Amino acid sequence: MRAARSSAVAALAAAALAAVAGCAEKSDANDSDAIKVTASDNACEVSKKTFPAGHVTLAVENKGSKVTEVYVYAPGDRIVTERENILSGTKATITAEVKAGSYEIACKPGMKGDGIRQKVTASGKGAPAAKRDPRLDKAVAEYRRYVQEQADETLPLVKKFTDAIVKGDLEAAKKAYAPSRVGWERTEPVAESFGDIDPKVDVREDGVEKGTKWTGWHRLEKSLWVEKKITAEDKKLAKQLLTDLEDWQKRVGKAELTPTGMANGAKELLDEVQTGKVTGEEERYSHTDLVDVQANVEGAEKSYTLLKAVAAERNPELAKELDKQFTAVKKHLGTYREGDGFVSYDKVGKKDRKELSDIVNALAEPLSKLAAAVVPSTTK
Repeated sequence: MRAARSSAVAALAAAALAAVAGCAEKSDANDSDAIKVTASDNACEVSKKTFPAGHVTLAVENKGSKVTEVYVYAPGDRIVTERENILSGTKATITAEVKAGSYEIACKPGMKGDGIRQKVTASGKGAPAAKRDPRLDKAVAEYRRYVQEQADETLPLVKKFTDAIVKGDLEAAKKAYAPSRVGWERTEPVAESFGDIDPKVDVREDGVEKGTKWTGWHRLEKSLWVEKKITAEDKKLAKQLLTDLEDWQKRVGKAELTPTGMANGAKELLDEVQTGKVTGEEERYSHTDLVDVQANVEGAEKSYTLLKAVAAERNPELAKELDKQFTAVKKHLGTYREGDGFVSYDKVGKKDRKELSDIVNALAEPLSKLAAAVVPSTTK
């Protein structure tokens, strides 16, 4: 969950990325048609307010003193694309497919809040859309089946969790908590793209909007591990969680998906690891963060695997590096195995967390280039 972050947490995330920042966030775009986004601590300047729909490149430069994020929002705050962890003094390139319509580009200094926003329009005018490689259409179709399967498989696990709460069975609820979140964590960028579901089910305490009731997994997590009791209110919250996730299950298969969106989503999942899991912020009460890390990596790898045929043809060195780094991350996660799961994350010390961060970053850097390798092009 992309919750509001304190300056301390943002600083920790930035420190974790500093070792590779020099290469991870350098823009390699030379496209004169790119939309230049200049972010600072109090501004978000956009070089073009109107641009042709289709393949769009954002050339982002962070001139502020804080780590920032850049989002493209469709109406209703539906996330079209995003990039987190753009450090002060660095650049990033974001590639996306954008339909004709009205949007907002948001810069979020400190990686929190609604951001500083600029209204932009993607027009239907311009060059004809490039023909998409049929292998990419197949990848999108297979990924759509995957996200639906994840939702379908998640609901029975969620019901097991919520049933235990309704019955007042504290230990059974604790045991069912982490498994109930795996499918969500594997496909989180798709779930977050709707805008309204994620804040109901996956918001952390410090990310609750003022005047909004805290609901969802993490509210119940706190009851189970901190308050160590199940109240009548918790039972109501459990029923609401199931209802909200049933809504997700019905909608997720209809989400707007594109090859570049899949690639960007894979990178977003690695960003989730860095900003929430490595810090121990996500599962701060249950310390089941490593379950989430594995799910995030699995979801990212699924997108890459489906796009690999095209990416490897267009950029074989990138595919070779991604294969290598996915293997390294999975091997490293295996060292934290304990029984059928993982060690409690509160037992993972600072040095080991830094090592995990470095290994994840070694994957995140080449993964940020995947979207550019699968942009639409005319097939021969």
